[in-house]
Amino acid sequence: MNRIRCQVASLQPLTNTVFQVLLKPEQAVSFEAGQYLNFVMSDEDKRPFSIASSPSDALIELQIGAFAADSWAMQVIERIKDNDYVEVEMPGGVAQLRQDSNRPIVLLAGGTGFSYIKSILGELVARNYQQPVLVYWGLREPAACYQLAETQAMTDKLAHGQFIPVVESADEHWQGRVGKVHEPLLKDVVSLEPYDLYMAGRFDMVGFLRNEFINHGALSEHMFADAFAFI
Repeated sequence: MNRIRCQVASLQPLTNTVFQVLLKPEQAVSFEAGQYLNFVMSDEDKRPFSIASSPSDALIELQIGAFAADSWAMQVIERIKDNDYVEVEMPGGVAQLRQDSNRPIVLLAGGTGFSYIKSILGELVARNYQQPVLVYWGLREPAACYQLAETQAMTDKLAHGQFIPVVESADEHWQGRVGKVHEPLLKDVVSLEPYDLYMAGRFDMVGFLRNEFINHGALSEHMFADAFAFI
């Protein structure tokens, strides 16, 4: 990984617990859609976050879920608030978009795992990808949602894109799907055998979904998640 000094261009809340961070690197950066960076707190303390921006974007976007005042993630937010410049190391990860594949794609994420699939979605739009792309994003409730219109607009630019937001608990105003994020996918697709699947979320969720998707026809060599290295 390369260490890069970045100017803090923007820090703003997306919800009560999710922050969008935009960083302007002082030098040219190179990464692939779906990779992550390490936020440098110190030489001994480096914290990984998925990159939400695409390789062609001028700014590096992070989406950080921070739920408690002194949490691991909130400490990063406080560091960003208190400094005009921060350091990151990048790129990392092995679950990046496979550029040599021309298969239909499923992008699936829970919570702020959305950062990972947003980067890939942006790259697919930039490439004018012609195969079907199904985007499933699971959240706890409608109040936890953000960037829905932006994601729908990105998906609409694809030749055959569908965006399916899913909440576990809906209110009377919710127009999307309800349940666990994978449940609509298993209903919508007869077999996952033709698809490349890119997944992000809690390690226990990704481990569970790997087994569920294999049982639904998915091929292990066409399933990608950095969590696989830890489960």
